[in-house]
Amino acid sequence: MSHSYPLVIEISELNEIVQSSDKSKLRIIEICSEERFLDQHVPGSLHATPADTQSQSGIPGFAPEPERLQALVSRLGIEEDTHCIIFDDEGGGWAGRFIWLLDEIGHSSYSYVNGGFTAWKEAGYECESGASLVFTSGQDTTLNGLHTVTKEALLGELGDDALVVWDARSKGEYTGEKANAKRAGCIPGAVNFDWLDIMDKNNALRFRDLDELQKELSELGITPNKKIVTHCQTHHRSGLSYLLAKVMGFEKIYAYAGSWGEWGNDPSTPIETSL
Repeated sequence: MSHSYPLVIEISELNEIVQSSDKSKLRIIEICSEERFLDQHVPGSLHATPADTQSQSGIPGFAPEPERLQALVSRLGIEEDTHCIIFDDEGGGWAGRFIWLLDEIGHSSYSYVNGGFTAWKEAGYECESGASLVFTSGQDTTLNGLHTVTKEALLGELGDDALVVWDARSKGEYTGEKANAKRAGCIPGAVNFDWLDIMDKNNALRFRDLDELQKELSELGITPNKKIVTHCQTHHRSGLSYLLAKVMGFEKIYAYAGSWGEWGNDPSTPIETSL
């Protein structure tokens, strides 16, 4: 049986999926700490930790090393014909990063659960405890590079009117007041829209009103006709901005996966501050 779901689903729809008798081509994937998953999780969900989605190279924003990424996808049983239902428990950053990884391996069948585990718990739906089911095979995980911009490529495009660099970090990091790398500041010409301003803190971390978000982004020059490159410190927070752009129908959305963890620690890259 094939399944067709929109890019964003609500927890009521997730509950219907959980109650469904046929989930053979579905993978409900919950990204959170091992401790929290063992304590309580959505029934039938599979587990990935945030660290599973990151590189161990010293620049965690990069995709996991080939053997680690293949092991993750195989453990989750993600095949070419699998539809992935993805969420986390902190507003969508890790889920968005996971969706970026799926894009990078050419897997386009996925949905994000609006509000994730926070909304699930607030609504009072049933949880279960214990370890995740583990699969043993999955699709090929060779990265296609079609959704990622490297530092070198970004350096070559700075100043292009067709490009907008979306910095999803906090204002303090963006202005240079707060340093999480050897150097503080921002990529020249970047615009700042904090990932926390995407989510509604009074509505279980669901997306804020999309029309309002689109208006605010447009005022910053983040528009569908531009090439949008989003980043944060480790392409975790910018996982949510990457996802939001997709939800809004932006077709030219890319991740600078190295993010400030790479840029801010490279003495040769240009930076701006506004202190």
